[in-house]
Amino acid sequence: MSTLSQSKPMKKLLIIGTMPMILDMNVDPSSDSEGEEIGDTKEIAQSLACLTFQNAHHVAPQLLYELQVEIFARVPCCEYWKLQFLNHQFSQLLKSSEIFRTRRELGLVKPYVFMLSSGDRRWTMFDEDFKVSQRLPKLSSDINFFSGDKEITCVGTQLIVIGKDVEGITVWRYELAMHTWVKGPAMITPRIMFGSASHGTNAFFAGGFKISKSGAEVVSIVEKYNAETKAWASIHAMHRRRKSCSACFLHGKFHVLGGQNENDENLTCGESYDEETDSWELIPNMLANVSLSLFQAPPRIAVVNDNLYLLETSSNDLLVYNVNTNTWKKLGTVPVRADLTKGWGVAFKSVKDNLMVIGASSTRPHSQKMAIYKCCPSPDMEDIHWEELCCRGVHLNHFVLNCCVMLA
Repeated sequence: MSTLSQSKPMKKLLIIGTMPMILDMNVDPSSDSEGEEIGDTKEIAQSLACLTFQNAHHVAPQLLYELQVEIFARVPCCEYWKLQFLNHQFSQLLKSSEIFRTRRELGLVKPYVFMLSSGDRRWTMFDEDFKVSQRLPKLSSDINFFSGDKEITCVGTQLIVIGKDVEGITVWRYELAMHTWVKGPAMITPRIMFGSASHGTNAFFAGGFKISKSGAEVVSIVEKYNAETKAWASIHAMHRRRKSCSACFLHGKFHVLGGQNENDENLTCGESYDEETDSWELIPNMLANVSLSLFQAPPRIAVVNDNLYLLETSSNDLLVYNVNTNTWKKLGTVPVRADLTKGWGVAFKSVKDNLMVIGASSTRPHSQKMAIYKCCPSPDMEDIHWEELCCRGVHLNHFVLNCCVMLA
């Protein structure tokens, strides 16, 4: 689909019934605030819904479709799901993902943080500054699913949640466009305690714990999920079996770090997968100088500007990885107490050019309220400045069960 040029002033005169309507296509698509994007969704949608091919005499069908997509691409993502209730045309537009593809083309993509904290059964979606939030619908699963371990990944405009219920290991996905939960599709080899990371509309899931009638098994299996086709595909297995590992994309390759093998031994090696050659490279001693213990959380890692950072959960230190020397450098400490829980309950994520850490504040040790900090890191920085963000209107427990970031 061709997009409208941003270099020349452009306005289109549409005829809605007998009333002319001027749509200004010169709105700055790089606006920092979604509140400054084209305003009330319902009003825009109702106007467009009245615009049929019969009474829009001066607009070609293809141009009309492109105008609709370009307009809605500037509407806040949290409003999209309302379009499905207007008519079949807008419902199909949402399902096509065309709006989100246009957002990417126009540079309108923004990060959204999805979080589930202790004592809660509904995920909350935040904007990058935690000034705006939205509660997700209830997920219709049993108590076993919520009381057990769950792994989550954001890919495309979907939040993938994988856990164990009475029927076994189950996949749920939240679709941002439709604001709803859908069950499946199931993994080719269902498992939990894997490492996962996404890149565009693809997500990779490596290793984990497979449960079958013959028993439980730590695996080296890797699968790729495509958010557009909603299909799973197997790729070459890793060199090592591993569970409770972490994963990321670094220098264009899928990396898997740490975890434990089939003998519950901590792994200090990492592995990188090159999709072009469909091959894995073992990285010995990648975590050799990082403190490891049996019952600690998977490595807390995040990538900012193609640099890999790690939260050392035994000391609350922030480390940065040197890919050339295969070593880690200490940059300072983080303002949360990851050491109290061996890294469990702490979120450590990248949000655009920032690192974000969420958990129990080190300055307010007795508070049960979630604390959120961010910094703009650099491998050469000597002094880290952490900025605390205020979470408006939502009060969540400081123990974070799940957290991931979606770009939509």
